[in-house]
Amino acid sequence: MKPSIKPANPNFSSGPCSKRPGYDLAALDTSSLGRSHRAAIGKDLLGKACSWTAEILGLPEGYRVGVVPASDTGAVEMALWSLLGPRKVQLFAWESFGEGWVTDVVKQLKLDNVETIKADYGQLPDLSRADPAADVVFTWNGTTSGVKTPNGDWIADDREGLTICDATSAVFAMDMPWEKLDVVTYSWQKVLGGEGAHGMLILSPRAVERLESYSPPWPLPKIFRMTKGGKLIEGIFKGETINTPSMLCVVDYLDALNWVQEIGGVAATMARSEANLAVLEDFVASRDWIHFLAADKAVRSNTSVCMTLDLDADQVKKVVKLLEAEGVAYDINAYRDAPAGLRIWCGATVSSEDLQKLMPWIEWAYGQVKGAG
Repeated sequence: MKPSIKPANPNFSSGPCSKRPGYDLAALDTSSLGRSHRAAIGKDLLGKACSWTAEILGLPEGYRVGVVPASDTGAVEMALWSLLGPRKVQLFAWESFGEGWVTDVVKQLKLDNVETIKADYGQLPDLSRADPAADVVFTWNGTTSGVKTPNGDWIADDREGLTICDATSAVFAMDMPWEKLDVVTYSWQKVLGGEGAHGMLILSPRAVERLESYSPPWPLPKIFRMTKGGKLIEGIFKGETINTPSMLCVVDYLDALNWVQEIGGVAATMARSEANLAVLEDFVASRDWIHFLAADKAVRSNTSVCMTLDLDADQVKKVVKLLEAEGVAYDINAYRDAPAGLRIWCGATVSSEDLQKLMPWIEWAYGQVKGAG
C-alpha cells in the first residue's frame, strides 16, 4: 500500500544538510550585511563564531578556532600544505574524501615518506597501525561510506607526530577526544545545517608549535598562510579572516550555535543523531532486502547513514527518483564513487518523526521498482 503520511521536512541530503527545526531566515540579525567584515560589527560576529564554537564544543585550554575559506576542504588543505613535511606521514582512507587527501599528499605535495593504509567502502582500515612518530591524516567520519572512527583509543597520548582529522560530518554529532586531535576541520553545512563556502579550523598547541617551527619548502598561496615572521597570525583565530566571508553565512552559523545551546549543547545534538540512526536500524533489522554498508555497528555513522538494497544500480536510481517525485525524500542517492544505494542524513537537524514517516515510503518504492523489474 502506498503510504499516506509524508515527512514534514523531506530534506535528507548529506550536505548541505537540513536547516535546524524551526529555522526562519527572516529571524536572522542582518545588521552586519553591507558592512565591512573588518569593521567592529563584523569582527565581533566572526570572533564570536570562533569563541562560541570553542565554548560549546568544550575545547581544551590553548586550542584555537578559526574561520577559513573554502569549506572543510579549504581547512584540510591549509593544514596539509602548511604542516606536513618534517615527519613521516600516514594516511588512513576508506572512502572518497580520505582518498582525496591521499591524492593531495602523494601526487600534489609529492612527499616521499608516506604510508597509505586503506579499506574498502563499508570497512575501517587497521587503525592500530598508527605510528606515534608519524603525522597521521584521517577522516573521523567517512561521509560517503557511512563508516566512522569508533574512538580515539588508537591515538597515542605521547605521540610525537600530529593528528590531522577531517571531521566535517562528525563535529557536533560524535564524541571527539580533543586531546588526541591536533588539527580538526569541519564545515557549517553538515551537522549544524549551516551554509557552505566557509570552513572551521581547530588547532592544538602542538599544531601551533609546528607552524611556528617549520616552514614548508613549497610556495603557499595567501589563503593558506597562517604565520608571519615565524609566528602564528593570531588574528585569524579571533575573527580577522584571511579573505572576505559572507556575513549572512556567519549570522546563520551563530543562529545554529544558539540552537545547539538552547537544546542542551553537544550532548543533545549527539543524542538526536543517535536517535535518528536508531530509527533506521530498527527498520533495517526487520527487512532482508536492505543492508547497512557499515555492517559493524561499532563503526556505523550516526550522520551519513549509507545502505544498499537488493537491486541493481539502475533500479536504485528509480527508487530515489520515486521518492523525490513524491516529495518525501530529496538527495538521498549514494555518493557517486560509492556502491549504489541510499545515503540518508541523520544529523541533529533532522527529526526522528520525519525519518519514521520516510521508512514506509522507502519500502513502498522498493516494492514498486522490484515488482516492475
